[in-house]
Amino acid sequence: MAERNTLLRSAHDMGLAAWFGGSLMGAVGVNGAAQQEGVTDVGTARIASVGWAKWAPLGAAAIGAHLVGGTGLLVANRARVRGQKGVAGATAAKSALTGAALGATVYTRMLGKKIDLAATEKQEDQETTEEGPVGVEQAKRQLAVMQWVVPSLTAGLLVLNALQGEQQRPSQQTVGALRKTLAQLGRQNP
Repeated sequence: MAERNTLLRSAHDMGLAAWFGGSLMGAVGVNGAAQQEGVTDVGTARIASVGWAKWAPLGAAAIGAHLVGGTGLLVANRARVRGQKGVAGATAAKSALTGAALGATVYTRMLGKKIDLAATEKQEDQETTEEGPVGVEQAKRQLAVMQWVVPSLTAGLLVLNALQGEQQRPSQQTVGALRKTLAQLGRQNP
């Protein structure tokens, strides 16, 4: 195992930073500008859609970098995850939160796309928006909430990153490994 994983850690951290920052800026900046400058509901939807469409490729790349870096770090640190008390729990929580953030990101994009299609002048796009379980008005209400869910979940991931950074201190590694060993010995003695 390499002592340093600078490339993986950089991809992981920069990807998450861009995912968090992009989603927060989108909720505040893109959607705020659309609300302020859009004269009609259609105009507001179009402005927001164009802004989010510009961000989408970079956002996807950031998420991909975070996932590749995170997977690489998990493989590189698998002995520590198994051997240090608390690390496996934090890793499981982070994995679950990452899954939730991914799901929220995809769902938010689907809602935004539905609203975007409803705002076009193409009849076939407008008809497409009426298909599916969520109507346009319901999609707008859900999107108003979901725009804050993604930055909230990714902020939670940043907090768990800080926790895992603290767990990497030599003193924490020694104490964590000792606690895990003692706990295993305690289970073996009836």
